[in-house]
Amino acid sequence: MTEPAAADRALSFGAVAETYDRYRPGPPAEAVDWVLPAAAKDVLDLGAGTGALTRLLLDRIPGKVVAGEPDPRMRAVLARRSPRALTVGTRAEALPFADASFDAVVVSSAWHWMDEALTVPEVARVLRPGGRLGLLWNGPARNVEWVGELLGRRREASDSGGEHRHRHHVDLPPGAPFGTPETTVITWSKPMTGDELVGLAGTYSMVIARPADQRSEIVAGLEQRAAAHPALQAKTTVDLPMGCRCWRATRD
Repeated sequence: MTEPAAADRALSFGAVAETYDRYRPGPPAEAVDWVLPAAAKDVLDLGAGTGALTRLLLDRIPGKVVAGEPDPRMRAVLARRSPRALTVGTRAEALPFADASFDAVVVSSAWHWMDEALTVPEVARVLRPGGRLGLLWNGPARNVEWVGELLGRRREASDSGGEHRHRHHVDLPPGAPFGTPETTVITWSKPMTGDELVGLAGTYSMVIARPADQRSEIVAGLEQRAAAHPALQAKTTVDLPMGCRCWRATRD
């Protein structure tokens, strides 16, 4: 099968917004606490999707939580599930917010879709001095043998033939007003059934962006592997090992 282009993949998630919201785990609470600065009152969740991170922020932030998401289909789910957040249709590269509006800008599993050269200056502009840019990439630990066998192993390099940068790489442009970045990896697990694992696999852009016949073929193969896989035999649920890569930098 020919792999979908990165541009098509970036815009694919809204087509399965309800399924995405149902099956995609949000980041662990520990990771959210790690990227947020102390006493943050106003936070922007950028590339918010259907709001998995937004909901965790609403539990922590005493001020305003703004959820910025360009896809109206994803925003509709977010607004329904998180009515206390201010949901805004925006691209990361051109933010419609005043200078120094936020104590933190956080991005969960979306930074690799953004144009860093344009996004970093915009984030720096809307952050207050001492504010925090925090990035999270959360997903199944595909380096675990049974997870990789069931869901597929992610390539270490760009997974779209070189047209899309490494998803965990952050390259602050020269002169960006941020201190030295810090990183950590938080491991955790989530109980899931075989059906939920298949549903999760269907929310990734490499599946969504394919033609309908190819999507059906991929999902059928996943269902067969899940039904036959030893890790799922005689179990109603299995603990899916997860990993959350975390990155943070403080604005000067």
